Amino acid sequence: MSFIHMVIYPLFRLLFGTLYPAYASYKAVRTKGGREYVKWMMYWIVFALFTCIETFTDIFLSWFPFYYEIKIIFVIWLLSPATKGSSILYRKFVHPMLSSKEQEIDEYISKAKEQSYKQVLDLGSKGVTALMQTALKSINQIPPALVSSRSEPALSDDVDTVDAVRVVRRSVTVEQVHDLSMYSDDDAAPMEVPEEIPVKKVVKRRAATRKMTRKAKEVKTDELSD
Repeated sequence: MSFIHMVIYPLFRLLFGTLYPAYASYKAVRTKGGREYVKWMMYWIVFALFTCIETFTDIFLSWFPFYYEIKIIFVIWLLSPATKGSSILYRKFVHPMLSSKEQEIDEYISKAKEQSYKQVLDLGSKGVTALMQTALKSINQIPPALVSSRSEPALSDDVDTVDAVRVVRRSVTVEQVHDLSMYSDDDAAPMEVPEEIPVKKVVKRRAATRKMTRKAKEVKTDELSD
C-alpha cells in the first residue's frame, strides 16, 4: 500500500471533503443565504453518492494506476467555485434520476419503516419470551438437595429462636416466683425453688406455707393464753 493511500488521501478527504464543506454549510445556514445554501446542499448530495460508489471502487479498482490521485482531483473539482463540479453533476445526473424514482423510493422507505417497526416488536417479544423460559428452566434445574440445604439453616434458626423465647419466659417466671416465695411471713430462711418447677406448684406451696405459719401462731397464742 502506497503512502498516498494510507495518509495523503484520507487526510485530504477529511479536511477538504468533509470539514471545510461542513463549515461553509454552517455559514450558509447562519446567514440564511439562499444561493449558498442550495450550493452546499447539492454538494452534500453528490458527495454522499460519491462515498457510496467509492466503497465498491476501492475494492475492485484500487490496483488501477493513479487511482487515489484521480480521487483527489475529483474532490477538488467538486469543491472548486471555478468548476462547480457538484452543481453540474447534480443538475445533469442526480436531480433527473431522483425525480424519476422519487415515488418508488418514498414507497420503499415507508414499507421499510413499517417492516422494521414490526420486526423490532417481534424481536422484543421473542426476546422476553426466551428470557422467561430460560429463567424457568434454570429454576427447575436447581437440585432438591441444594434447596433443602438452603432451607435447613433457616428452619434451625427459627427453632433456636423459639427455644430462646421459651428459656427467657421460663427464667422470668421462675425469678418472679422466687421473689414472691423467697421468704415466709416469719422471716424464715429462704426457700429453694427449683428452676423448672411450674408456677402453679410454687404458688400452691407458698399458700400452704402461709397456712402452716398461721396455724403455728394460733397454737402459740393459745398456749400463752392458757
